[in-house]
Amino acid sequence: MMDFPVSGVETYWWLPILVSFGISFFSSVGGVSGAFLLLPFQISVLGFTGPAVSPTNLVFCIVAIPSGVYRYWRERRMVWPLTWMTIIGTLPGVFIGAVIRVRYLPDPVSFKPFAAIVLLCIGCHLAFDFLSGSRAAVPVKPGAFSVQPRLFNLKRIEYEFEGSLYSASSGGILALGFVVGIVGGTYGIGGGAIIAPFFVSVFGLPVYTVAGATLLGTFVTSIAGVGFYAFLDTFYAQAGPAVMPDWLLGGMFGIGGAFGMYAGARLQRFVPARVIKATLATLLLFVAVRYLVPLFN
Repeated sequence: MMDFPVSGVETYWWLPILVSFGISFFSSVGGVSGAFLLLPFQISVLGFTGPAVSPTNLVFCIVAIPSGVYRYWRERRMVWPLTWMTIIGTLPGVFIGAVIRVRYLPDPVSFKPFAAIVLLCIGCHLAFDFLSGSRAAVPVKPGAFSVQPRLFNLKRIEYEFEGSLYSASSGGILALGFVVGIVGGTYGIGGGAIIAPFFVSVFGLPVYTVAGATLLGTFVTSIAGVGFYAFLDTFYAQAGPAVMPDWLLGGMFGIGGAFGMYAGARLQRFVPARVIKATLATLLLFVAVRYLVPLFN
């Protein structure tokens, strides 16, 4: 057994690595880091329930995400205009979310319903998109991918992928990113798990092209989030619950996540988009229901 004094967690040293590998492998094919499932594991299995669990989750994102982003960059599937707009939109919201987590949702009794609502919304969006069979859900032929930016300004983003033209409102992405940043900063996921399904189901963008953008956006916002939580800890360490992340626990989660994310990004092009969405939706709804059921007992 291994002790993590900051979080008070005691567990086998290999468990964080193994769990994060499995979560990251399955979630990264959908363009998300897996932090949205890792946080419930920390709360419900490891018993890490304080506000510090959110920045610890962000540490996981910082360590794990670069391997997946590298894979997407190497395969030339990074849609850079989409990436920059995602980052610009989510960054301010992350800071607001961190304050909400520390001041208004410090205990698990109030935080679990919030987490359940977040997961339920994401899961329902993915499930609806899967059942509707939109064009973004149609699998493309595995093999050579081609992403060509066509337009990038304050009004629209356009790019070509596999012979089809896709576009989205720049203002819409910024507004969505801001809201997602608040929720992601509160929950401790950087926002990628929320914004990726919206890109696919609302904006109609192919999941194969949003994955790299949302992962890199999550990485940048996670760095900002961890730094801001550490800053808040200087004010709350004496008068309230500690909000400094457990660097060791987050780092060990990140190690497993890095290998899982690289493997998932490597295999994503061979997995039909509908399968990706169905898998993620099932996992999200399962965890959300588990958090909501006790509220009605």
